Amino acid sequence: MQGARSCQGPPSTRMSGGDMAKPLLGRRTVDNDPNLVPTAGHTIGVLGSGDFARSLANRLTFSGFKVVVGSRNPKRKASLFPLAAEVTFQADAVKKTDIIFVAVFREHYSMLCELSDVLTGKILVDVSNNTEMNLHKESNAEYLASLFPTCTVVKGFNVISAWTLQSGPRDGNKQVLICSDNQEAKRTVAEIIRVMGFSPVDMGSLSSACEIENIPLRLLPAWKIPVFLALGLFLCFFTYNLVRQVIHPYIREQKNKFYKIPIEVVNTTLPCVAYVMLSLVYLPGVLAALLQLYRGTKYRRFPDWLDQWLQHRKQIGLLSFFCAALHAVYSLALPMRRSHRYQLIETAVKQAMEKKPDVWIEEEVWRMEMYISFGIIALGLLSLLAITSLPSIANSLNWREFSFVQSTLGFIALVISTLHTLTYGWTRAFDENQYKFYLPPTYTLTLLVPCTVILAKVFFLLPCVRQRLLRIRRGWEKGRYVKFTLPSATGEFSSGETSSNV
Repeated sequence: MQGARSCQGPPSTRMSGGDMAKPLLGRRTVDNDPNLVPTAGHTIGVLGSGDFARSLANRLTFSGFKVVVGSRNPKRKASLFPLAAEVTFQADAVKKTDIIFVAVFREHYSMLCELSDVLTGKILVDVSNNTEMNLHKESNAEYLASLFPTCTVVKGFNVISAWTLQSGPRDGNKQVLICSDNQEAKRTVAEIIRVMGFSPVDMGSLSSACEIENIPLRLLPAWKIPVFLALGLFLCFFTYNLVRQVIHPYIREQKNKFYKIPIEVVNTTLPCVAYVMLSLVYLPGVLAALLQLYRGTKYRRFPDWLDQWLQHRKQIGLLSFFCAALHAVYSLALPMRRSHRYQLIETAVKQAMEKKPDVWIEEEVWRMEMYISFGIIALGLLSLLAITSLPSIANSLNWREFSFVQSTLGFIALVISTLHTLTYGWTRAFDENQYKFYLPPTYTLTLLVPCTVILAKVFFLLPCVRQRLLRIRRGWEKGRYVKFTLPSATGEFSSGETSSNV
C-alpha cells in the first residue's frame, strides 16, 4: 500500500548517479558518519513558514545550529525569520542538509512530492498535529513515511507549543516525545533536542505516533472524573442547602431569603464539597488495605474502579483545596454584604429597645474562636499538600518526605477539618429547630465519610492489624506453602513443606 501512494519514481531512476547512488541513511551509523552528529554549527532544514516553523527556526538558531528555511515564497517570508537563518526555496533547502523539520500541515504533504528525488536518504522530522483525535486511520507521521519510503521519518516536537520553543525550557522541564522505526535517526534527533535545551523521551516505533499526536488534543484527561465528582457533590449539597436555607423559610414563614443564594448558600456548600473530597482522597487507601487483609496477599489486582480511584487521588485532593480556598474567600466576603449590614443594625436596634446592655455569650465566643482557628490550620495544611504535589517541589523530596507530607500530614488535615466541622455544629445537631423539613443539618451529612476514614485509620493502628498488613505488603501470603529443610537422623538435611500460616 505504501508503494502505491509513494511519490517516488522507479528504483532505477531514484538511485541513478551522483548523490542518488549513496546508500540510504538507515544503513549508516552516526559513529561512522560524523556529518550526522547534530552539534552546534550543524545545518538543519525547516520546511514551512508558519508560526511553529518560525519559532523552531529561532530556537535552532539560538542553540547554535545553521538553519535553512524552505519556503514557496522566500522573498516575502524572509523578514519573518531571524537574520542568521537562510530563507530559500524548498528544493534548495533540502539539498543543503540531511535533517529536515517538516512544519507543514498533513494536507500539504503531497505538495512535497516534487522534492522526492532530493529528499531521498534524509531524516524528516514530522511536527504536525490534527484538529481532532483519531481523525485519520493512520498518523500523520506514518502517512508521511508512506509518501517518502526512502526517507526516515521521526515524529517529534508536536507536544510543545510555539511559545515554548521561543521561550525555551526556562519555565520548567519540557519533554519532547519522539518515535521512529530507525534507532539511529531517533538518536540524531534526540541530540538536537538536548542541544536545544529540552529532554527527549523515546516512545518506541513509528506506530506510537498516533498516540503522540493525540496527546495535545486531550483536555485534562486525568481531571475528567474528579471534576465531575466535585460538580456532582456541589449540586447535591447546593440543592440540599437551598431547600433548608431558602425554600423552607419561604414556605413555612413566607420570608423571602432568595438573596442568600449567591453568597451564603454557595459558602455553605463549598466546605461540604472540600471536606468530603478530602476524605475521598484517603478512602480508597482504606478500601485497598481492607481488601489486602481479606485476601491475605498483595499480589492480586484491585478492581478497576478502585485502581482508577487510587490514580485520581492527586486531582481529588487539589479540587478539595480549591473548594476550601474559595470557602475562605467567601467567608471573608460575608461581612461586606449589604444584607449583613442591615442585619447588624436590626439586631442592635432590637437589643437597644429590649435594653440588653450585655449580649456576650462565653460559649459562643469560644466556639467561634476554635472554629476559625481549626479552619485556618486545615487550610494551611491543605496548601502544603497542594504545593508538594507540584512536580518541581515533589522532585526535590525523597520518597519518605513525600509520603510523610501527603499521607501523615494529609490525615492530620482531615482530623483538623473534622474538628473544624464539629465546632461549627457544636450542639446544633440536638436542636430540633435545625431540622428543616425534617432534614438534618448539612454538616452532619458531611461527617459520615470522613469519620469512617478516621475510624478505619485508627483500626489499622492496632498492633495486630498493623503487623499483619505490614507482613502482607512485604510479600507474605495467606495459604502459601514454603520449602524448608530439616536435619535427618544421619545428619543430612531433607526438604519438606509447611504453610506460611503456621
